[in-house]
Amino acid sequence: MVSLTLLELQKQVPLQNWCFESESVIRVGRSTDNDVVLTDNLVSRYHLEIRRDANSNNWQVLNHGTNGTFLNGVLIHQSPLLDNSLLQLAKGGPVLQFQIQHQIMNQNTNIISSNCTHEGNPPENLFCIHCGQPLSVATTILNYRILRALGKGGMGTTYLAWDGKRTITSKPQLLVLKQMNADMVKVAKARELFEREANTLKSLHHPGIPKYYDFFVESGKKYLAMELVHGQDLEKLVHLKGPISPQQAITWMIQTCDILDYLHSQHPPLIHRDIKPANLMVRSYDNQIVVLDFGAVKEIGTTFGTRIGAEGYCAPEQERGQPLTQSDLYAIGPTLIFLLTGENPFKFYRLQGRDFRFHIENITTITPELRKVIGEVTEPLPCDRYQTARELASALFALNH
Repeated sequence: MVSLTLLELQKQVPLQNWCFESESVIRVGRSTDNDVVLTDNLVSRYHLEIRRDANSNNWQVLNHGTNGTFLNGVLIHQSPLLDNSLLQLAKGGPVLQFQIQHQIMNQNTNIISSNCTHEGNPPENLFCIHCGQPLSVATTILNYRILRALGKGGMGTTYLAWDGKRTITSKPQLLVLKQMNADMVKVAKARELFEREANTLKSLHHPGIPKYYDFFVESGKKYLAMELVHGQDLEKLVHLKGPISPQQAITWMIQTCDILDYLHSQHPPLIHRDIKPANLMVRSYDNQIVVLDFGAVKEIGTTFGTRIGAEGYCAPEQERGQPLTQSDLYAIGPTLIFLLTGENPFKFYRLQGRDFRFHIENITTITPELRKVIGEVTEPLPCDRYQTARELASALFALNH
């Protein structure tokens, strides 16, 4: 487990803390979809990444910020990250202290013993091999028993939870419980996005979308209970295993198009607004894509206001706060570039004439046929792109057959 602590610039006293138990990639920046959100104007929307090497368990930091990142006072692009290191995001910007923790639970968390009294359970087990009851519980919220933290994003912290009252074929159900972060409670926009995710999931029924179970407020905190999807998101998968084969990447994007077609076919159509590798999970048991994070979803015809979307994956009209269904399709192009290269697609985004385009002519894993599809789906004007998810899926399908 590692932690990041925001320090007061002059006296270096702690102001805010984030803990991460199992993440291999931690994103820091101004955008609300980062794991650590810093609203300072010197901070870029996606300023830096902290990554853990799967083989050595060592950490390193990568700068993506326009104003640079300083590690212990030295400007860096990419560098190993040691315990108690200080990261400053831009000269005169906020300072984060990076620490490696050697305890699993927060020191203020009380472990609640379960009702199970059976012996002979392996120490790493979450459940009893005899009765199926949880062996240890971090805390209980209503009828949900929190087993451990899964991760923390810009607005919410997700937990692995067990609900003894909810049953599937008479068996207790393991699920995800998402709690709105305490530091977001006073931010009206954050509250709106969190509640929107719950309302959206409640109305949707598709195998590529996590099932909605519950939404409630307890002790002034908002919670969303939803399906636990066993798998790994595409961003982490590529960081761990490297670029994906073209055939597999195309297959996953066809599956993503099927889910987008379902969203865009709602009445009125729904726009996801944040399609990117980190929000596309490969489900382990059937190798199928599941789309995550529905906090940014909006209906066509509503006022959009705040611009939402990841740098490098966001369509030009969405950058201007005017997303369309074709904006979701646009994100398929840079997602394919990331899957096939392992590089941030923004690296290939350059000015061509009066518009910015993705320059991928020299990428050997992208065939001319696939390059044509990526070029069409990322046309600057929405009217020049594929108009529907089905149309894009058909073009991709033809490449694999």
